[in-house]
Amino acid sequence: MPTAASLYYFCHEAKAPTNTPIILIHGAGGSHLHYPPELRRLNGFQVAALDLPGHGKSDGLGKQSINEYVKSIQDFMDAINLPAAVIIGHSMGSAIALQLALNTPDRVLGLILLGSGSRLRVAPSVLEESATEATFPLAVKRLVEWSFSAETSSRLKELATQRMSETRPTVLHGDFMACDSFDISENVSEIKSRTLILCGTEDKMTPIKYSQALHGEIPNSELELIEGAGHMLALEKPREVAEIIERFVEKI
Repeated sequence: MPTAASLYYFCHEAKAPTNTPIILIHGAGGSHLHYPPELRRLNGFQVAALDLPGHGKSDGLGKQSINEYVKSIQDFMDAINLPAAVIIGHSMGSAIALQLALNTPDRVLGLILLGSGSRLRVAPSVLEESATEATFPLAVKRLVEWSFSAETSSRLKELATQRMSETRPTVLHGDFMACDSFDISENVSEIKSRTLILCGTEDKMTPIKYSQALHGEIPNSELELIEGAGHMLALEKPREVAEIIERFVEKI
């Protein structure tokens, strides 16, 4: 897996520069593996699925603000000579995508937001439990319980628990601090990028009303609900999500 601007990333069809470029940005405490193979290898598209600073195989200590993560994405795009791309973000990654679209709209060919909102307040219990190594396992357990629908397989939940447990507590806590302070509710309507908003009908972390509000505020947006999926909708319904995204990107 290559690296650029100190970020590790998985690249699909890197040698096909005429294909529409896509960047996948994962959520809090995650890595590029929070996106299933169906999205990391979208047919006909040039896809870069990265690990944010301090996450997965990327160096660094993580950040505590969305704007700091936006700068990391800008540096990454510069390093791989990518002027603009379709930006796909999940949860905290969607906040980064939204802020990037506001800060540098010319770099965003389109937005795809999964489990998103113009504000991403974090439960005080999660902030408290993620703050220390002693209570970190409690935070991970709570997050996994809240992130998946009731019908999700136990194996997928076990794998999610394992991967999140590998994240340093300081990194996960910093991510939640960044999410908790994120609020673009007053200027989200300024986003001009063509936008696709996806939300699981069983999402407890960012309920449907968050996505509906985004759809109402972003002028050029579409909303798709994924029946029976929770917050980790891409992992729970990979083929369905991939097909919706493929159709959307083909129209850009």
